Amino acid sequence: MTSPALSRRRVLSLAGISVLATSLPPSFSAAKEHSVPSRGVNLPGWFDREDGLAPAQAVLEKLRRCGFETIRLPIDGDVAVSGTMARRRIAQGIATLLAAGFAVLADLHPSTGLHAALRTDPAAGGTRVAEAWVALRSVIADLPADRVYPELLNEPPMTPAAWLSLRDRLAGIVRAACPHHTIIWGPAPDQGIWQLDGTPPLSDDRQIVAVHFYAPMAFTHQCQSWGASPLARIRGLPFPATRDTPVVAERIAALRAAGDEEAALLVEEQLTTDWTEAAIGAQFEKAARWSAASRCPVMLNEFGVLDFCVDGASRTAWVRAVRRAAEARGIGWAYWELDQGFGFIESRTSTEGFDSAMLDALFGTGG
Repeated sequence: MTSPALSRRRVLSLAGISVLATSLPPSFSAAKEHSVPSRGVNLPGWFDREDGLAPAQAVLEKLRRCGFETIRLPIDGDVAVSGTMARRRIAQGIATLLAAGFAVLADLHPSTGLHAALRTDPAAGGTRVAEAWVALRSVIADLPADRVYPELLNEPPMTPAAWLSLRDRLAGIVRAACPHHTIIWGPAPDQGIWQLDGTPPLSDDRQIVAVHFYAPMAFTHQCQSWGASPLARIRGLPFPATRDTPVVAERIAALRAAGDEEAALLVEEQLTTDWTEAAIGAQFEKAARWSAASRCPVMLNEFGVLDFCVDGASRTAWVRAVRRAAEARGIGWAYWELDQGFGFIESRTSTEGFDSAMLDALFGTGG
């Protein structure tokens, strides 16, 4: 997850929810042939900045009791190359998670500066990422290959062609020191399911492709508090929904009455297909078909809903629908994220304030 610009996320949300599949062949269950981590949560704000906050041991223990098995750990490349002490902290943090019983995704998750460098000068930015993996691979190499997964680059902000070249370069750097670890990577530039088409897997027997899912953005990102986006002015939208759902029609009318045609049009564009569990399932069927054709497992390692102004029942309904869609197709998952805008606990330093409804959406069987 990066602080998204509307131009990128509008494409993500429209493409991610626009087509319903019919009469699809049975899905290939990647989990049957590969060990795919699942039942995970992202833990940003620890090693993606130098002043990151570690979770309390009691919180880690409670997450395990709740059913979580995997932690995706964002790590900024610039932090990784900042010195031996930084890498030692990263190694100690991963060791703490392993001791608590988690599998760990070591996710190269660029800061704003590194993200901009990759976007404006892919060659120079790619060199910085390569240097980060030269540093990080020594940390990963000493950790168990069946429980630690190096993830090459979060949401590569470049053309698919440029990314595939860099992906292969990074995989070579990691593989030279980590011959038995499973490498994780995703398609450029957003890790959208629709971006899998035309994206070849690595020439490597140990890999997992990671996708992200936030569609529809007008629902999952309403009241977004960063960047210049009409999403900040959208609120009160439910899930499931259609354009004719009374509260949706009311919200669109209210936006127009306030002179906010941009936000009104965004909601309407994203309702060209109904917001339903069936529509979500159709998108994950596409991922399963790519997985079958490529003989490569797929993981969903980001999905979530901002908790700024959405009603709780709609939020949990969407989370449950996405989690079920992934699990039904053998796709592992990791929720974005623990205790920030998308989170389900109040603080990583306290065992109080866990959202039981969100936990039920992630692990329960109820409707």
